[in-house]
Amino acid sequence: MDRLTYKQAGVDIEKAESFVEFIKDKTKELKTQAILFGSFASGVLLEGYKKPVIMMTADGVGTKLKVAQQMNVHHTVGIDLVAMNVNDLITSGAKPLGFMDYIATGKLNLDVLKKVMEGIIEGCKLSEMPLVGGETAEMPDFYPEGVYDLAGFCVGVCEEDELITGKNIKPGDVLIGLPSSGFHSNGYSLLRKVLELKRIDYETYLEEFNKTVGEILLEPTRIYWKEVKALLEKGIQVKGMAHITGGGIPGNVVRILPEGTKAVVEEKSIPMNPIFHWIQKLGNIEKQEMFRVFNMGVGFVLITDQTNAEKVLSEIPDAFIFGFVKSGERSVEIA
Repeated sequence: MDRLTYKQAGVDIEKAESFVEFIKDKTKELKTQAILFGSFASGVLLEGYKKPVIMMTADGVGTKLKVAQQMNVHHTVGIDLVAMNVNDLITSGAKPLGFMDYIATGKLNLDVLKKVMEGIIEGCKLSEMPLVGGETAEMPDFYPEGVYDLAGFCVGVCEEDELITGKNIKPGDVLIGLPSSGFHSNGYSLLRKVLELKRIDYETYLEEFNKTVGEILLEPTRIYWKEVKALLEKGIQVKGMAHITGGGIPGNVVRILPEGTKAVVEEKSIPMNPIFHWIQKLGNIEKQEMFRVFNMGVGFVLITDQTNAEKVLSEIPDAFIFGFVKSGERSVEIA
């Protein structure tokens, strides 16, 4: 029997090492650099805090990856990966400190993974934080060739007494929405099922949107850090924040409501994004299910009092009021 090598078993160490060198080179584009990047562990300096609380998130991109891989478009899901983590993190009022990625694939394809990494780097730029490190796992016989999976991890910091928890939300406060860029990274199993049943492929051109179906589906998730940062730096009081992901507006806003408060969402006050009407009609999906699965055009929610609401609207041009808080059983009502 010939002598076996790791490469013959399906794992190419040299290719993996060249990908690491590519990542090291790309991270030089970031304003903030990690300490000991490329070592066994990496980090960032933590300065200027009196009683810091370290906040952490972990998330992925879900079956949006199947769309990206079928279309051979990989840059955008890298942005999505960062966005899904950063948008969760900043709901606490924490400043993003660093990001880490995990990429698993059956066989390393450097051209594909470099595009993914370029998207991750772009997401880090938009979030004003360094890529601290990560892991790329080549796993033959586990993932089919041409398939990869992504996971992301984000760390942030906030002063303990400045954490935004939602505990001070009370009746009379208002809901302020920040528009989404589209479907973001949730509901893709339902989206793909509707398209499959209607026999619509990703290359189908939709005149009303001047885009293909695939282009609509692969629009990157919007990152809200710069808007939140502006509010924090100007001392505009926000009582609670929610990132609208799986579970939609009802499933995510309820997470920040104290007992005895109910959020009322005024559907007519949400600026209409026609892609949601398009998929609802195409799939004959009930309104309740639409709001439970998709963000419906609202990617991020702020809750504050009337006085600070006006300040938020003046600071963020595309923000809008779309509901209010009242007394009641802890829940979210779509009116």
